[in-house]
Parts: sequence; C-alpha cells; structure tokens
Amino acid sequence: MDACCAVVYPGYGVFFVSDSGYTQNMAYEVTATRRRPKIFDELAGQDFVVATLKNSLEQGHIAHAYLFSGPRGCGKTSAARILARSLNCEQGPTVTPCGVCPTCQEISRGASLDIIEIDGASNTGVNDVRQIKDEVLFPPNSGRYKVYIIDEVHMLSNSAFNALLKTIEEPPPYIVFIFATTELHKVPATIKSRCQQFAFRLIPIEMIASILKATCTEMHIQAEDEALFWIAKESTGSLRDAYTLFDQVAAFSDGYIRSALIREKLGLVGLDNLNALAEACVEHDSTQAFTLIDDMLNAGVAIEQFISDLAGYYHSILFIQAGITRESLLDYSPDRFSPKVLEGLNKLQLEHALDLLLTLYRDIRYSIAPRFELETVVSKLCWLGQWISPLELRAAIVEAQAALGLSGSSGVEGAGGNSAAARMELPGVLHDSSIPSPAPAQQKPLQEPNRRLSSSQAGSLSENFDRLVVAKASGVPPPDFAKPVSPVHNGAEQPGSVPETGRQAPRIAGSIEGDPVAGSDHQNGSPDSPRLAPQVERVLHVFRGTVVKET
Repeated sequence: MDACCAVVYPGYGVFFVSDSGYTQNMAYEVTATRRRPKIFDELAGQDFVVATLKNSLEQGHIAHAYLFSGPRGCGKTSAARILARSLNCEQGPTVTPCGVCPTCQEISRGASLDIIEIDGASNTGVNDVRQIKDEVLFPPNSGRYKVYIIDEVHMLSNSAFNALLKTIEEPPPYIVFIFATTELHKVPATIKSRCQQFAFRLIPIEMIASILKATCTEMHIQAEDEALFWIAKESTGSLRDAYTLFDQVAAFSDGYIRSALIREKLGLVGLDNLNALAEACVEHDSTQAFTLIDDMLNAGVAIEQFISDLAGYYHSILFIQAGITRESLLDYSPDRFSPKVLEGLNKLQLEHALDLLLTLYRDIRYSIAPRFELETVVSKLCWLGQWISPLELRAAIVEAQAALGLSGSSGVEGAGGNSAAARMELPGVLHDSSIPSPAPAQQKPLQEPNRRLSSSQAGSLSENFDRLVVAKASGVPPPDFAKPVSPVHNGAEQPGSVPETGRQAPRIAGSIEGDPVAGSDHQNGSPDSPRLAPQVERVLHVFRGTVVKET
C-alpha cells in the first residue's frame, strides 16, 4: 500500500497525496453553497429587485449605498455578491458578469481585495467603523469599485451607526456600500434615508419545489413530488432552509426520497393517519381515536408535532369547505382529504376544533401530563359533531318560536342579546310583555328577579311546553295555560303563576291527556302532522331534559 499524506488548503478542501502522485479532493460542498446564484437571472422569487438592479446597471445609475432587507435565506447576500461582480467584471458594468475573467473568479472564491465582506454581528463597535472610514480613502486595487458588504447590519451599535453616517452620505465615487439585514426596524432612519432600499420576499412554495426537483435531476436522485413539496413547505419560503433540509433527507434516502421514509425517520404524523383519526372523531369512536394516538406516539411522534399537524389538518378542511384548493395552502391535494370528514363537520365546528387545538398547544408547555391533555382534547373532538355553537342555538330557538306561533313575541334580541331561554314566550316562563320596562337610566341588567325559575317551576314549564308542541303539531288550538303569566315580585307568587311545589295540579279544559314525552309522536311527526326541523328538535330535546337551577 502506498503511503499517503493529507494536505489542507483553507477554503479549498482536503487533498490526499500518495507516493504514486495521485491526488484526490475530498471536500464536500453543501447544496446551498454549490447552487448559490451567480447571475441575476438565477435569483429566485425576487423579480422586483432583479428588474430594478438590472435597469440601474444598464443606465449607469449606480447608487453609493444599498440596503437589502428581508427574511433569512431569500438571497440578500447572493444579490450583493452578484451586484459586486457586475460592477467589477472586465466586461462591465454589466447585468450578466462573465464569471471567467480573473476578477469574477476572485470574487467567487472570496479572494478579491476590492470586495470586503464584514459580519455586522462580530464588528459592532465604533472602532470597526473608524477602520472602514480610513480604508475608503484608498482606491480599489484592480477593479472599478471597492464594495463593502456588511451583513446583519442591524447588529451595529448606535455609535457605530453615527460614525458611519457621513461616510455613506458622501463617499468617494469608487465606493459602494451594500447593507443586508433581517430586522429592518432596528436600522436607524438616518441610515435608511441614505440608502436605496430593496425588500426581499419569501419564495413561493411551488417555486422552491421546482428548484428542488431540478436539484434532484442534477444530482441523479429520484424523489417523489409529495416529498419535495413537503420539504418546500417546511422551509417556509427560505431557499437556504430548503437546501439544508434536502441535504439531510437525501443523506438517509439512499438515492430515492420518499414521503413514507421521511415520516418514519423524522417522526411525522402523515396525512393517512390524520384522516383515520379525524374519521374516528366524526364517528364518535373514542376507542379507535385513542388507539391511533397511542400508535403514533409510540412511533416517535412528538406531542407538539402531533398537535401542530392535527391543527393544520382541520385548518385545511376549513379551507376546502371555503372553496380553496391551492396545494400551497392545504399542504396536500384536496382529493386526498377524507370525504367523510368534509361532510361530517360544518364551519363552526371546525373553528371550535381549531380553537381547542391552538389553546392546547399554548398550554401544553405548562402541563405536568401533556399526553393526558392531548387525549382529553381528542375526546372532545370525538363529540364535535354534536357540539352546537351559540349562533346555531340562537337560530334554532328563533325557529322553534316560529314553529309554535310565537314569532311575534319579543324573542331573542340583539346579536349578543339576553338569554334566549329567558326571553322565549313559552308556557310557565315568568314574563309579561304588558309590564312596562323601567327607564333606561334605571335598568340593572344584573338584577332580573322576574326571570328566576325554581325546580318545580321548571317541571311545569317542561310539561306545558311538551303539550304545546303536541297541540301545535296536531292542529289543536293551544290550551289556556300557554298564555304568559305575571312576573314574580320580591319572591311572592302572583295570580296565575306556576306553584312553587309539585306539578300544576288542575288540568285545564282543552289540554291533551297522557304523557307527551312518552308518546313522542309530536317529536318524530306523522304523515298527517307537520314535522319540525331537525335542529329545532335537538334544541327542544335539550330543553326538555335540562334542569333549570335556581339563579
């Protein structure tokens, strides 16, 4: 075996040299660095910035200071280097630097003496700025311009910013400053007013997915479109983040990037599992829902990730019901979501589910048993189909009033309104519209003694309500007890009010004999009698089975 030695060249990699003279470069370059844009046309998703800089170069209108702002990984530093190459290229200033002249190659390697890149996070003091002020007095070494690229410029101190003001306002004609920052609000207004500002935007998910697909073709890697779309979605608009995640996934994919393998290695829930869990919740099958949760958590899915994915699932269902079909907003194709879940939940129920999950995500960090809280919320989701929002309840009570011929009464007032059950003109309710209301200045909303019901009054109210429903459904004139009674003043019973103890003993002529609840003909209806709306029947059922307690 030949003897071998390693030679390290900073910035170029590691070379192994054997006795036979064979040399091999073992350097590895990450995808984000290898595919860094070299010209303006390769800058993805920044059409406004590219068009403006191109026109400036073509017209020869070169500013002395530029300020690039925007989120991470969207091309600010790359645009600064392209602009520096365009200014100093031997063919320029040009919008398309050749990339083969000595100046372009030196800038690409980071070895140019005329392009000075400064890390604003490491050089924050006023002394660093004073050094720049001394250096700008000297002309460029070989190029046309001496370009200062200061990254993360918002990290400079106030003294450093103040020391830089005069320099960037009236620099020598061969000096160009390019500032880059992710936090524009931290840059003083005095600096902004001296620079041309360019706002970089997040890159669309579809564009990132297409770039990743081209990267796979270049690297001879097979990949599923769904897997690449997931990587693009997780990058949240940052191409550098997408390249970093792509390198990680490609490392364990063995030349074939698949969605199932990504879910297995990274501990993700997956759409199929979410569909199965949501279907179990729609079918009120809490046993199946708890079993699915146990399987996914045992597979290594973090509870926070599980809550986030489940909230995103219901969010996508809400969007589909609103008519939105863009995959970038839904994370998947619309036809991959369960039709049973789409048909089983309405808009208000989905909003309630999202409210439960988002509240759980906020509270989970302070919980002593995060899994218990997760299972409790999933148990609530299993009964989500029977949850009635306040708006639905209000609409159902108004419909019930109309079905009983009480639509002309005061009913439910206002959007926020008073209590709907207390305002209904039903038998046994202690309300009399003939009594004038007090003056507005004397109204006390928190004191309503004429709206309080005891347990015995609630029993009479429920019985009379059922009789009135039967009378209305069968066409029989309503009995006399359907008339409203006088209110209670100071706890004393008034003539015609419901007795405090027991059911209403005397049976009034014209009333219906028998137990209307046991017969239940009025609830389901018959071919010869009108049928109430299902939502009204649900409210009446809840009303009959609810015990009205003392206020």
